[in-house]
Amino acid sequence: MAERKLDGEAEIKRNPHPDFKKVEASRPVFSSTSKVHFVQTPKPDWTPGAGSNTSAADIPHREIDPYATDRPAVHNYKLLISGIAPRPIGFVSTVDEKGESTNLAPFSYFNLVNHDPPLFVLGFSGGFDRPKDSLKNLVATKECVLNIISEDFIEAANYCSLNAPAGISEWGFAGLHPAKSSVVKPDRVKEAVFSIEAVLVETREWESKAVPRKKTGVMAVVEGVKFWVREDALDETGLLIKPEVLRPVCRLGGIMYGRVTELFELPRPMFEEITKDEEVAKLAKPKVEGQLE
Repeated sequence: MAERKLDGEAEIKRNPHPDFKKVEASRPVFSSTSKVHFVQTPKPDWTPGAGSNTSAADIPHREIDPYATDRPAVHNYKLLISGIAPRPIGFVSTVDEKGESTNLAPFSYFNLVNHDPPLFVLGFSGGFDRPKDSLKNLVATKECVLNIISEDFIEAANYCSLNAPAGISEWGFAGLHPAKSSVVKPDRVKEAVFSIEAVLVETREWESKAVPRKKTGVMAVVEGVKFWVREDALDETGLLIKPEVLRPVCRLGGIMYGRVTELFELPRPMFEEITKDEEVAKLAKPKVEGQLE
């Protein structure tokens, strides 16, 4: 019982609505006509040293100890997935060692961490003692495909989070189409605007600090070895992917997702240029340890 309380898996409540379809029907319909467009920054007349656009700094904060003895680990999970947001979604295709069983699964612990070489990180829940199909396949074959999820197939991608029995493929439930990869054995998702063939670089297993010896997760670093970009998604330079074509979907807390339709641009400041202004140059002071802002 003590381990169950500290672990807290039963508290997650992944589907918070007793009747989701009823709740969904009460909401405005999804706008398929909303176009990606640019707007001004929140405060175009912001000047160096001006700080935040609101007085939010006056609102008190609550200090939370992630390792408090009475705090279940799942409370950290719920806090982190709602606070580290928006998060890109890794849509990972793998095959088993014999090349007979395919797997397709979304991951909200996913990100780009380097470009030379192209490196990506994936986080798997659970340990090597009870690996999920994606992790088992990745470790066995050292290959996978990372697909970026767009609005066009978010429902299909979400269905791949189905708790299907081991050996049962999610591809059929999603209705998505496999496309042959060039370097690795797993297929890429044909509907994906951007896909990355990748090979395993290394893994690291994590152990719970609340429940001794309990393996709670595995981090996998994979290297991109081939990129696939839909022709209409590349800009005229062939270097950037157009957001209006990619239309990426991000993960928020709980079962919430977000979309990208509104963009703004902020040029990166260059020290040599901004300090030509005498008033701005006065802001260039050495940091004093312990100094209160």
